[in-house]
Amino acid sequence: MSPMSESSDPKPKVSLHDEAVDKAEMPFLEHLLELRTRILHSLLTIVVLFVPVYYFNAELYQFIAEPLVAELPEGSNMIATGVASVFFAPLKLSIYCALYLSMPFLLHQLWSFIAPGLYLREKKLALPLLTSSIVLFYTGIAFVYYLVFPLVFRFFAGLGPEIAPMMPDISEYLDFALKLFLAFGLAFEIPIATLLLAWTGISDADSMAAKRPYVVIGCFVLGMLLTPPDIISQIMLAIPTWLLFEVGVVAARFIEKRDPETAQSE
Repeated sequence: MSPMSESSDPKPKVSLHDEAVDKAEMPFLEHLLELRTRILHSLLTIVVLFVPVYYFNAELYQFIAEPLVAELPEGSNMIATGVASVFFAPLKLSIYCALYLSMPFLLHQLWSFIAPGLYLREKKLALPLLTSSIVLFYTGIAFVYYLVFPLVFRFFAGLGPEIAPMMPDISEYLDFALKLFLAFGLAFEIPIATLLLAWTGISDADSMAAKRPYVVIGCFVLGMLLTPPDIISQIMLAIPTWLLFEVGVVAARFIEKRDPETAQSE
């Protein structure tokens, strides 16, 4: 083979950024200090957001309780059965609202911690995944509030006898709402989980698609465990979870097709 043909053989190109990542080494103690800094920044953000959120806790609780109040019989209202419920319910609501509102910043801190150790190709995929996870989490919360709550509370309100008017406790309702917000917010992250499985090589799209029957059963079991004992909320969690799994499998196939081309181009 001539020298000309040898020099024309394609060789994998490594970017300067990837070479710097391979050569850079940070001591374990510096990793811990960096992690501590990110955690402190995250906690500080939650505390700063907690102050204005707590100031408007009455308006926030009224907003969250609106789907239930709209379905209560005429003359019924929410009550506080615990001695300290009027204090702890708004406090708990303010903490969770501050946590949910700070989610973009918390994920940014996570991204800032792991980004220095990622290759260029990994960075290009990780940032859209983090952004998508934020959008999907808030989409899951909105799905609960605007679609699930009205149907579930209408179902509950129609079951009670007329001699026992429905008067829910504020603390019990808050726990109920926060549980569903978290359950649907995490369930809507399934496409991100499937993409990560395909991206890291733990599984592939064909393998995940072959497990579809088990996934469907698992979605309904998850809906049974994470939602109240009514068929409406269970179905409304199970079906979107299954559909989001299918979306994740399609996206994983797309990633698997593009990944070799991306690796070559870099």
